[in-house]
Amino acid sequence: MQTLYLLVPIAPLVGAIVAGLFGRYIGTTWSHRVTISLIFVSFIASLIIFKDVLGGNVFNGSVYTWLVTGNTSFEIGFLIDQLSATMMVVVSLVSLMVHIYTIGYMQGDPGYQRFFSYISLFTFSMMMLVMSNNFLQLFFGWEAVGLVSYLLIGFWYTRPTAIYANLKAFLVNRVGDFGFLLGIALVLMYFGSLDYASVFSQAPEVAEQTIELIPGSPWMLMTVICILLFIGAMGKSAQFPLHVWLPDSMEGPTPISALIHAATMVTAGIFMVARMSPLFELSDVALSTILVIGGITTLFMALVAVVQTDIKRVVAYSTLSQLGYMTVALGASAYSAAIFHLMTHAFFKAVLFLGAGSVIIAMHHEQNMEKMGGLKKYMPITYWTMFIAALASAGVPGFSGFFSKDAIIEAVGLADIPFVNFAYFCVLATVFVTALYTFRLLFMTFHGQPRMDEHTKSHLHESPWVVTLPLVILAIPTIGAGWFIGPIVFGDYFNNVIHVLPEHAAIEKLGAEFTGVGGMMIHALSTAPFWLSIAGIFTAWYLYTVKTDIPAKIKSIFAPIYTVLDRKYYIDELYSWLFAGGTRKLGTLLWKFGDIKLIDGLIVNGTARFVGWFATVVKRFQTGYIYHYAFTMIVGIFAILTLWLY
Repeated sequence: MQTLYLLVPIAPLVGAIVAGLFGRYIGTTWSHRVTISLIFVSFIASLIIFKDVLGGNVFNGSVYTWLVTGNTSFEIGFLIDQLSATMMVVVSLVSLMVHIYTIGYMQGDPGYQRFFSYISLFTFSMMMLVMSNNFLQLFFGWEAVGLVSYLLIGFWYTRPTAIYANLKAFLVNRVGDFGFLLGIALVLMYFGSLDYASVFSQAPEVAEQTIELIPGSPWMLMTVICILLFIGAMGKSAQFPLHVWLPDSMEGPTPISALIHAATMVTAGIFMVARMSPLFELSDVALSTILVIGGITTLFMALVAVVQTDIKRVVAYSTLSQLGYMTVALGASAYSAAIFHLMTHAFFKAVLFLGAGSVIIAMHHEQNMEKMGGLKKYMPITYWTMFIAALASAGVPGFSGFFSKDAIIEAVGLADIPFVNFAYFCVLATVFVTALYTFRLLFMTFHGQPRMDEHTKSHLHESPWVVTLPLVILAIPTIGAGWFIGPIVFGDYFNNVIHVLPEHAAIEKLGAEFTGVGGMMIHALSTAPFWLSIAGIFTAWYLYTVKTDIPAKIKSIFAPIYTVLDRKYYIDELYSWLFAGGTRKLGTLLWKFGDIKLIDGLIVNGTARFVGWFATVVKRFQTGYIYHYAFTMIVGIFAILTLWLY
């Protein structure tokens, strides 16, 4: 079985090397054949491992020791349990579908082989992250997915907007990763190990220790460690205020939007916090921080999605909001619900992203929904798969998103952690907003009168099978994945993997009321989330198919609010002025005063000027007259005698 463990990450790595280094020799066809075949191997191996884990076989061991310093060893190893096995299946399945989809989407692109190399390398990096059994390997996978995402977002490097977007993503993630690295450093400093098992076993003993970040002001060590680790999650999982990189990353090709923003990179932070539950459970301050950050991200990013006209940006802000749901669940200690929503979200969000890409192909790479409309009759497969994903995203009973989202909302309502009421309001209000923006996208794109030009309209047709097949396959778990909520969220699926203290047992309370998926759907009919979802769908239908002139009137009446949402609360402008502008001004200050005046003016040129001035003074005594020399000698003797006597 350990050979299979190695095969899961190594197979996509080999595919990345073959397509990247030898793609020009084997051609486009063999580049995608090799990479897809090896991703398929990784997926099958993940399924076999998943089945083995369900049989009760878990693994935690080192593959090899990288280095040893003192009593600390830095190792590469695997932890294969229910959490990692679930992530392996989800990541490999979505990656496989994205690889197949890429054949149609990137056809004819000059960087075709390079793109397949990048996405295979990304899959390898993500697998190393989720399979790690220590902080060292976790950090390697963490940074590797960040690096490859930088390459993928800026894949079309001739576009200035793409270069700006990948640089923005890279820099914002460095902010989060700095906090993450400090957290790992504190773990090594106080626990003396980077191995998960060792750290988790020592956590209760370390929980009462304090640390003085500022002399005279003690902090709980566990709170500091958890908040620093969560800062890393804020960057990778795009939580407020480190969310600004994700919408701009839409500059990358659509397959990457699905791969990075559906099931892989952006969920790394959620996975990490769930994995670190034995640490986070020991700090209510950290959990409250997570609750507040998640709540803000959930509601405020959903509101921004309502005013977007770019089809990919609507889905991008939807991703931000859904990641906020997962983060709120983590803060409420509902880790199993967070991971379950991670899984269901991976499927329906991948369908939405890939469906948006299918529309973009048909529209000759036009992304503005205001120039679409009436595409349903031209693209029935794309429409119906996106319709299914929209129902799941809106939380309609029976679809996967309903089960995971409702579990989160109910768990937050039962939690007893500071600021939980604020988070509950945010997740509840977002139900309406999510249904509104999701079906706004659907109605603007596929319903109503066509608004594109005649040339585009005359060439409209369904995308090729390599594009629609992944949509159909991913639509299946979009419908049915939620039906496994019983064993995964309320059962013993995550026993000995996720640890929750008795005082944080919101999921346990909710599980006591769980009467099966049928009972959950029937109960939902009498709850606020269901009616908020229906209200959101109805509002979108009415505004964008019946009274299509009302949105423009609303925009005019609430122009200031619309402007704030359209400008994304001016956070980008703030960062541009404060950090980018501040850095430029600091650089100008250092250049003008530090470089020109201090270094060049005073030290370099100042030294030369002093030597020149001194030489001018000294030369006045070199006249050639004896009495001048005698006078100089007398003055010198007088000065020496004065110093000697006093």
